[in-house]
Amino acid sequence: MRTLARVFWTFLAIIFLIEAWLWEKLEPVVAALVRAIPLARMKLAIAAGVSRLPPFAVLFVFLIPVAVLFPFKLAALWLLSEGQILLAIGVYVLAKLVGVGVAAFLFETCKPKLLQMGWFSALYAWFRRVWAWAHGLVDPIKARIKAWMARLRGKARLTFAGRLGRVRRWMRRRSSAPHEKGPGLTPPAL
Repeated sequence: MRTLARVFWTFLAIIFLIEAWLWEKLEPVVAALVRAIPLARMKLAIAAGVSRLPPFAVLFVFLIPVAVLFPFKLAALWLLSEGQILLAIGVYVLAKLVGVGVAAFLFETCKPKLLQMGWFSALYAWFRRVWAWAHGLVDPIKARIKAWMARLRGKARLTFAGRLGRVRRWMRRRSSAPHEKGPGLTPPAL
């Protein structure tokens, strides 16, 4: 039972870290898109609007991307029910990525106001502790996987080098006696 609980918590930590990684990686992408698309006035308007709102009202700003992207997630479910599995997965993943990216952008814009609320500040501190816990749980596993992959790559290189050496030796023997038949003049088994 203890092993099952550890597997469950590790799986939960991995999912949490994937979400945090997406959040972390997509926020700069969304920020770059906002800079690239001539929507600077909209960004300034959002920031100005958020600065005028009381802290509790800023929470409702996060409902906007949820409401806008919800129909796309429903469309993904409909596509799935119609047997369009790849298209459904594509629509869902795109909606998820856009949602996380926009939420990251909005969070960075709204964070100063949100942190003014005591309960949100405590929740944010708890989230940071969970993030550190998840890294503490998953990082050793990642390190073992990386070490295992490095050993595997090293063995593959050695195996490839050995096979390449056999082919080179065969080619040299073959070139020294081009018209002879006999042992050692057949291609080596790879």
